[in-house]
Formats: sequence, structure tokens, C-alpha cells
Amino acid sequence: MLRLGFAWSTSSATTKHIAQARLFTGSLLRKNSPRTLYNNRCSGLPKGLQFGQKSALASHAVIMASGSDGPDRSKTPKHTNRLSKEKSSYLLQHAHNPVDWYPWGQEAFDKAKSEDKPIFLSVGYSTCHWCHVMERESFEDEEIGKILSKNFVCIKVDREERPDVDKVYMTFVQATSGGGGWPMSVWLTPELKPFIGGTYFPPRDSGRRSGLKTVLLRIIEQWQSNRETLESSGERVLETLRKGTEISASPGETLPSGPDVANRCYQQLAHSYEEEYGGFREAPKFPSPVNLMFLMSFWAVNRASSEGAEALRMVLHTLRMMALGGIHDHVAQGFHRYSTDSSWHVPHFEKMLYDQGQLSVAYITAYQVSGERLFADVARDVLLYVSRDLSDMSGGFYSAEDADSFPTVESIEKREGAFCVWTAGEIRELLPDIVIYDPHGELQGQNVLIVRYSVELTAAHFGISVDRLSELLSDARAKLAEVRRARPPPHLDTKMLASWNGLMLSGFARVGAVLGDKALLERAERAACFLQEHLWDEEGQRILHSCYRGDNMEVEQAASPIAGFLDDYTFVVCGLLDLFEATQRVHWLQWAEELQLRQDQLFWDSQGSGYFCSDPSDPTLLLALKQDQDGAEPSANSVSAMNLLRLSHLTGRQDWIQRPQQLLTAFSDRLIKVPVALPDMVRSVMAQHYTLKQIVICGQPDAEDTASLISCVNSLFLPHKVLMLADGNTEGFLYQRLPILSTLVSQDGKATAYVCENFACALPVTCPQELRRLLLE
Repeated sequence: MLRLGFAWSTSSATTKHIAQARLFTGSLLRKNSPRTLYNNRCSGLPKGLQFGQKSALASHAVIMASGSDGPDRSKTPKHTNRLSKEKSSYLLQHAHNPVDWYPWGQEAFDKAKSEDKPIFLSVGYSTCHWCHVMERESFEDEEIGKILSKNFVCIKVDREERPDVDKVYMTFVQATSGGGGWPMSVWLTPELKPFIGGTYFPPRDSGRRSGLKTVLLRIIEQWQSNRETLESSGERVLETLRKGTEISASPGETLPSGPDVANRCYQQLAHSYEEEYGGFREAPKFPSPVNLMFLMSFWAVNRASSEGAEALRMVLHTLRMMALGGIHDHVAQGFHRYSTDSSWHVPHFEKMLYDQGQLSVAYITAYQVSGERLFADVARDVLLYVSRDLSDMSGGFYSAEDADSFPTVESIEKREGAFCVWTAGEIRELLPDIVIYDPHGELQGQNVLIVRYSVELTAAHFGISVDRLSELLSDARAKLAEVRRARPPPHLDTKMLASWNGLMLSGFARVGAVLGDKALLERAERAACFLQEHLWDEEGQRILHSCYRGDNMEVEQAASPIAGFLDDYTFVVCGLLDLFEATQRVHWLQWAEELQLRQDQLFWDSQGSGYFCSDPSDPTLLLALKQDQDGAEPSANSVSAMNLLRLSHLTGRQDWIQRPQQLLTAFSDRLIKVPVALPDMVRSVMAQHYTLKQIVICGQPDAEDTASLISCVNSLFLPHKVLMLADGNTEGFLYQRLPILSTLVSQDGKATAYVCENFACALPVTCPQELRRLLLE
């Protein structure tokens, strides 16, 4: 995970307090230097180390050697701590450290207060490479373990399990260091107030950089001799952060202009666009689905303009280059987390569920706008990977696959990419009948497979037919996949999160609808049933954030289940709305409405508008935050704005017409100045400006003519629409909520489509071609 930027603007007073905190932190954490932190980041490289170019991955793999399993995996653990009773894969990875770890909770808080000890808070996640490194170097070190356990109350947090805790303390680390990442290391008072923070620390001093042992000893000394200064410094920063992170609508403030905000967002993205291989920076490169979806939405309302054409060119080129590059797993499908180079060639090898969910939607949308079969094939490819490798028998989806694995069954150290890379010798041995074209001698050492030319060009080069080449490539992939299955697999994080399952639900629903694939829609419904059965607390009327695969493959819940956060409600509601539009099964819409009402009760800021990320009444969270950036995942406020718009048109609830306007107004300053930070929210601003179309299909659910009209709608990318089926059941949910449906009837006994705005409808059509023309006007 890359270093995180420090996002909010600061006043002069804020800058003064932050600068003071950085200087004070620096005096503790930096050896012979006034600067503060070793700002490394999970899945990155220490400063001074770089990835090899293209095929030179062998040296990289050696550099990245790590393994949280220890050198002897058969040994009985010498140490066992409280984390052994947890369900999180990340916490369990630390269950046998010589550190007296506690999970986040009252037991640890009480111990810190009763013993008057500072807290050492360590935050990471199970597929984080540098978290593994810090564990192996420091948390498995007996001497460091004794120092930590004797002088601190040590708390381990899985950031995916407790994103609320992570967001609060990451905000502090970013403020006091200018950057952040994982593993995150923060020292707190017994009242949970941070006073020193950083990311990765080496175990011992290295050059001018202080090691963790030195840092711990200095903090112990300062806690005993200079505690008041520590606490007051942290308190000042916290107070500054409370003011600096506040997001609210000012009295009389209005929603910014949709076209103006969209144009500015487009210009900012175009400025950072990389022409040769696509994407929005040189290296490392992230997929950034929120950027890609914005550009396609921008094109949809600017089709006739040069800017619209350029937006479409940027997004299709980026998606094409990603699909051909090494970030796309050509053997086992799916996408890796990001590319370490500008050409999408050498990835960081972890695979995250949230990427698969968003990228499947981005690729199927690219297919809708272009008709290019490659994009539909890649969308299917992603869902094949998720169905095979990230799916639980219950219907839920697992969180991630690690980047690191053992190269062989005899290996004692894990290496990044070991599961995925190949030597030239392996390729030649496995595929003796395939011509290996290597004009530049790049097939040396360890290699990441990429596609360099189209099937047509490659077939012409070797003088064979496209069909024959496709057959050869399919056979080659199957052989390589068989060999990979025999390798030690990377760690699979079988934690199942409501939020990420919601994103993946959208992927299956959207792709299934566009391709008319019933199997994908059935898989989407299984996922929705899983969410309802395992992550919905009927008695408490709340979503649960996570559940886990047990030792016997059953779904388990933690002893104290974690209540859902804003992301959980928002992404599940979005997934249910996508599923409703794909299947027209009203119970999914009804549950989406129920969850939205609960989200409003739990997280809506009635004073300043917008939604808090977590329960604002939780006394253990020192900051009430509203996420103001669409990053690896979209901001829940961005998605909520669109959810509310869709729900208002599907349920007739008038209060949900006004609420997204209030929400977006709260983020006006950010939207006007740096809309590129919130491209998904800009899409909601555009939807407010252009208004949603209601597309009503009157017909029998199973009739062929009804399916033809629905298929016509699903073949097009229409970012500002809702689709509903009026089946004539006037006692049903939709007819009761939307009385106008009773006035819309089939024409001449045929399935009939109505295209409406605010339920003022154009003349009805019964022919798919006429409907297509009407929708594209």
C-alpha cells in the first residue's frame, strides 16, 4: 500500500501546531536528525531499493523475502497471546509473537489505565508485505518483545476489521509526519490520545534512522520524565485535527454547478494522464476505478465534444493496457493490486476483493460504451477468478490473497510473487510447441507474463489462423495454471466483509445484466442471501461488519460481533440496487430501502449534513470523520449520494430527493477546488444536474418481448437512470409506492417501454430499436 497523502487544508495556527508536533516527534524517532518518521508503506520498498525493470524480478523477489510463519513451520509455538482467540487472519498471524498483544477493546483500555502505561497501537492487515516484514524483524524478536510487553499495553488492530480505528489514528500519523501507510505504529495515552506516530520501523538503528528498540527506549524515558509535554503536544494536534477534518454545509450554501465541477475534474485527470500506457501517474500505477467510471460518465453527457471523445479515449486505452499487462493475471485471472512500473508490467502481487468488484464494473461499462469484446471477456475473467478462488460455500466472498508465498514446499522464507512468476526455462519446458519470441533477451530470471500484441497481429506474425492461436494460448494457460496449482499457494484472508461483499455483489449483478448471463445473476443473488443470513442482525436491526470461515469451513462470527460501519451500509445498498435492476426482484429493493433508513439513523449528521464514517457516539473514537476522498474504494458519502437519488426514484420517498443535495453541499469546497479527489462524488453531482430517467418496462416478467426491451436497456451505459418492471400487479410494492405506474400500460398486448423524467413520460415504444434511439437522444 502506498504512502497516503495529507488531504485537508490547514490554517496558519494549524500549521504551527502540526509543525511543533513534527519537530517533537522527530526528536524522539529520528537518529541525529530533526525530521520524524521512517515513512515506509506496506507493499512498497524501503528508500534506495527499486524494482527491476520488466523481467528482472529475481533480484526483487530476494529483496522482498519475508515470512510471518517463521523459519520452522513445524515447531510448537513458544509463545501464545490473546490474539490466538481472535478470528481475524491478521491478528492470528501475531498470536505467537513474544509480545503480550491485546485486541482493541475494553480489557486493554482498562489495563492501560490501571497500570498507567502508554499504549503501543500497531495496525496492519493480513496481506500487507511490510506488516509481515516488521513482524519478522521486530515482533518475533525476544528482546523487543520484552521491552514492549513490560512497558506498554500492546494492541493489535486489523485495519480491515476496524477501519474506524485505523482512520482516526492514520489521520494523526498523516498530520504529524506528512504521510502514512501500513504497518502503522502509534503510541497513545491510557485515554487513547495519540502523541507519537509512524509507520514501519526497522528493529535496530540503521544509518541515521532510529530502530524500533531505540524509539521504544526513548518513549519510555520521555513518558517518565516529560509526560506532560508528550500529552499536551498530542492534545494540541488532536484539537487541530477536529477542526481541520470538519466537513459541513454552511448556512445558505448551495450545490455547485454539475457541468463546471465535472469539467474541472476532467481537466485535472487529463493533466495527470500518462499517454503511452494510460493511467494517471508514472509509477507506481493503481487501477483507480473511480477515475475510470467518472470519465465514462463524463463522456456519456459530452459525446459530441472533443473533451468527451478524449475522456473516452483515455479510459479505454487505460483499461486495454491494464488487461494486457502483468497487473492482470493471465494464468489464474483477476487483477493484482497495482503496478510497480509505468507499463502495468510488474505488479505488487496481492489481490484484493474490492479491486475485483470495481474493475468488473469498469470493464463491463467499457464494453457497453465501445462494443469491444475484449472488455466483456476481461469482466468475465475477473468474475471467474472470484468465483473460483475468493468464494465461500455460503455465498460470501473472501477479502484477499497475499503477495507473498513459499517458492517451493521446502522453502523456509516467503517471497513476493513466488506463486505467479516464471523462468524462461519453465516456460520452454512446459510449452515446447509454442514459439517463444524474445528479441530483446528479456526472458531472464523471474518473469511476469504479459500480452504484447493483439491476437490478430500475433497470428499473422507466426502464419497461423486466429482460431489456432486462440486454441494454443488457451492450452498454454491451462498447462501453466496446472503447474501453479501445485505450488505453495499464497495466504488467503478468509475474512468476509459486508462492505467489500457489497462491491462484489455490484460486479456480479452489473456484468450479469449486461451479458444476460443467468449464472452470474444467480451468483449475485447467492451473495445477497449470504449478506442477509450472516451479516444482518435481525434482532438488533443492524449490519455486522465481518464474519469468518471457521476450521470446518462453516461461517463463524466473533464473540463480540463488530457493528457495521458506513461503508458496509452504503456498498451493500448499492449492490442491492444493482441486483434489483438486474433481476427486477422487488424484495432486494425493499431490503435496500430498509438498510438506507437504518444508515440515516446511525450516521447522518443532522447539523452539518453528510454521513459520519462510523458511529459518532462511540467514546473510544476521538475524531468523528467524514471521508472526503475517493481512493482505492469510493467514499461512502459519494456512493450514498447516488444511492439516495436512485432510491428516491424507485420508492417515491420525497425526503430522499433533498438529502443527496444536502450531502453534496457539505462537500462543496472540496468539489469546487479539487474535484479530482472525489470523482465518484462528481458523478453524483452530475446526476443531480441531469436528473435521472425512469425507464419503465410494462410486460410479463418471463415474456420474450419483455426480456428484449430489458436487454436493450442493459446493453447501453446510461449513468443517470433507474430501470423498473411494471408487471400489472397493482397490489405490489412498486405500484403502491409509485401510483403513476398504474397509468402506464402495455400497447396492443406487447411489452412496452416508457422513458420518463420526473414521471413525465415520452410516447411508449414496443420495439427495442426504437427504445435504443429514444435512450440515446
